[in-house]
This record gives sequence, C-alpha cells and structure tokens, in this order.
Amino acid sequence: MTIKQDVLSLIEKTYPTLSPSARAIANYLQQNPLAIVSQTSAEIAENTHTSKATVSRFFRQLGYDSQQGAKQAQLALRESGVPIYTQGSSLDQTAQELKNLSLTFEGLRPDTLNEISEQLATARRVTLIGFRNAYPLALHFRQQLQQVRHSVRLLPQPGQTLGEDLHDILDDEVIVLLGFRRRTRQFKQIVAALKGRKTVLITDPTGQVYNQQVSHVLVCHLGNESPFDSYAAPMSLISMLCNRVFANLGDGANRQTQAISALYESLDELEP
Repeated sequence: MTIKQDVLSLIEKTYPTLSPSARAIANYLQQNPLAIVSQTSAEIAENTHTSKATVSRFFRQLGYDSQQGAKQAQLALRESGVPIYTQGSSLDQTAQELKNLSLTFEGLRPDTLNEISEQLATARRVTLIGFRNAYPLALHFRQQLQQVRHSVRLLPQPGQTLGEDLHDILDDEVIVLLGFRRRTRQFKQIVAALKGRKTVLITDPTGQVYNQQVSHVLVCHLGNESPFDSYAAPMSLISMLCNRVFANLGDGANRQTQAISALYESLDELEP
C-alpha cells in the first residue's frame, strides 16, 4: 500500500540530510505549516532569508517537482479527509458551516427526498450501516427513526461480522449506507454486496463514485478549510429525513412517540 505523506512528515524524515539553509526553510514551515499552501516560493524565501532557488531545491529534495507541487499534494490530502491546515486561524466557522449546509441542501432533489422519505416510512425494515466517523451518525439516525417506527437496526454490531446480517436483508427492506471520505477498504465490497437492493448512500462528494451501484446518493459537504471535517450538514440532512418520515407516518408516529415517552416515565430514565 502506498502511504501518502504530508509535507511536514517528509520534512521530519529528510531533516538530517538537509543543508543549513534548507533547515532554515524546514524550521519555518514546521512553525508555520499554513505557509505551504498560502505562500509563494518568493515569500517563503523572503521569510527564511534564503533564495527562490534554495526553496525550489528544498522541495525537490522532499520529492516534489516544485513548491506548487507540494501545495497541490497538501490540498489533495485535505480533500481526502486527512486533517491538515489549509486556512488561517481567522477562518469564519459560522460562515463555513452555512456554506456547507447551503451547498448540501441546494444539491438535493425534492422528488428524491420525497421518495426516500416514503421508503423509510413504509419499508418493512430499515437497516443503517456506518463505519468510523459515519457510525455515530448512523446511530443517531437509528435513534430518531425508532421514535416513530418499528424495525430499525444498526450495523455493524460491536465485535460482529456483517455477512450474516447482509444475507438476512428482506426484499422490501431499505438500507441506508453512510460513508464519508477515508472510508474503510471494506466499504466497496459492502456496496457490491447490496447491489439490487433499495440502498440509499449518504456521503461526501468523493462517494459519488458509487452512483451507479446504489438506488440514491445524497451528497453532504464537509468543508476543506479546517483541519477536521464538519458533520453539521449530514446531521441536518438526517434531521430533515426523520421529520419527513414523521410527517409521512402521521398518527402512527404520534402513537409510537407517546408509547415510548410513557416507557421513559415508567422506567424513570429521563430527567423531569
């Protein structure tokens, strides 16, 4: 397996072989990692009291054709989900979250949402599958759906394999598969195993490679400006889908929520 390394990792690896002037550049970039993607070779040279030629040699020593090549490699790593700084500390988090939400919801087709919501409401059983960072989203999705309908399950179960559960899928079952960038290697095999089933994939833009293998794809934007992905958009999408299922089920959903609330009270599970 080819391991993609970020620029800082390569600097640390090659540091002992660097010249004094190259080490000055290395020290500067280690202390100012944002400079890798935000500054030109000339700016790095000026800030390290070296020359553009020395900066170019430095990046070639790391294995890149140029400083621009290092920048593109760094941005590509962030696009794949690796936590890397690509913006300064002045990033407007609120504006970024609103941008992610707008991009997500503007890309959703009303007819697709209506069809998925109806299927989630009427299917004999709903199965939610998620790994790694998608697992807590699938867990929350399950908890919400269980408030309004029966027969909702979450996979994989802790410590268990998937084969027997995938074999047990019903003909009229709906599977919601959640998978965001840096998906597990097993993910593509699961998609293939679900071929021909009613499968809804909730993913980021990189998951569109599975468009032809599932029934529906709902794309959520996670942002690239911060080191870590934001899951505000997927959580908001889950909330919207659950609200639509509630509306589809009507009185049946109301009866289920009331029965569950009564159990909460009788079991003394929640604060008053």
